[in-house]
Amino acid sequence: MSGLAITSLVLSHFRSHRAARMVFDGRPVAIVGPNGAGKTNILEAVSLLSPGRGLRRAGAEELARRPEGLGWRVQAEIEGLVAAHQVETGAETGEARVVRIDGKVSPQLGLGRITRVLWLVPAMDRLWIEAAEGRRRFLDRMTLSFLPDHAEAVLAYDKSMRDRNRLLKDEVSDARWYAALEGAMAETGAQIMNNRSVALARLRAAQVGAQTEFPRADLSLVGPEGAAEGPGDQLALVWAEGRRRDMAAGRTLAGPHRTDLRAVYAAKGAAAEQCSTGEQKALLISLILSNARALRQDLGRAPVLLLDEVAAHLDEARRAALYDEICGLQAQALLTGTEASLFSALGDRAQVMRVADDSTGSRIA
Repeated sequence: MSGLAITSLVLSHFRSHRAARMVFDGRPVAIVGPNGAGKTNILEAVSLLSPGRGLRRAGAEELARRPEGLGWRVQAEIEGLVAAHQVETGAETGEARVVRIDGKVSPQLGLGRITRVLWLVPAMDRLWIEAAEGRRRFLDRMTLSFLPDHAEAVLAYDKSMRDRNRLLKDEVSDARWYAALEGAMAETGAQIMNNRSVALARLRAAQVGAQTEFPRADLSLVGPEGAAEGPGDQLALVWAEGRRRDMAAGRTLAGPHRTDLRAVYAAKGAAAEQCSTGEQKALLISLILSNARALRQDLGRAPVLLLDEVAAHLDEARRAALYDEICGLQAQALLTGTEASLFSALGDRAQVMRVADDSTGSRIA
């Protein structure tokens, strides 16, 4: 069975694209053009066909084409998990983003139930050496790809934690208020940790025995200062015992919102943050491919992959290996690059689209 696929994509006043229509046939798509032409904007539009704020984490107002400042819209036809769907998302000026699936308004979480989209962009190259927040976000996006309801647990946990933090900042001492919020946090926090563990188990299994040119990563979760990574009642106890310390800090210092993702280059036994830049990039690609491999095993169909400027950082052999893995997965991948030669190893296995920029904005051929 072939992978999940975007069969058509229409952009209206989205970023640099005033109006664009693209038709895809399910093969990988090489999007070629100079820097600043609007290639990444196409990938960002596709990323908004999944729950969340997309690959740049932009607010709705940031996505509107300038200088017009009108509302923006992304429309797509999708070969989904069980059926074809028409999806539209966009925002009018000054309003929140809206999602429609088959003409009906839907919460963003509905997108995760009809398709899966994974991405790797240059901003993620420093993932292993920057703050833990980015790694948690990376981990939760992988988790969401396996368990679409994970987003609901994260949102509920964050809301309860914000309420608890407000009590801490106001130095409220009523234990009953804390207990109620900590009970809610414990329930959703335990679900978050369990979901993450399930996702890591699927990634580990997908790496075992895989024939790949990309290094295997040993993954683990680490909590701050030995914070509990256990059942909900254990979390609730940690928070109850830590109220005085948390009140001094004005925020909740332990819990799944402080978890860090650690990776080790398995063949070398080296922590990811100690690896070379090239090795760190290879580990990221390996994890994206493992995620895609696991989803294909679970769902029978590979996810859509968005790979921004990935080929430019690989030698010729690894580029060919990456393309072979994508095609072996039967995945629709949208790849960007400045030169068509970067995609020569794909041959007729891929569509090629060229993007240029002029006074009217981005143009696609």
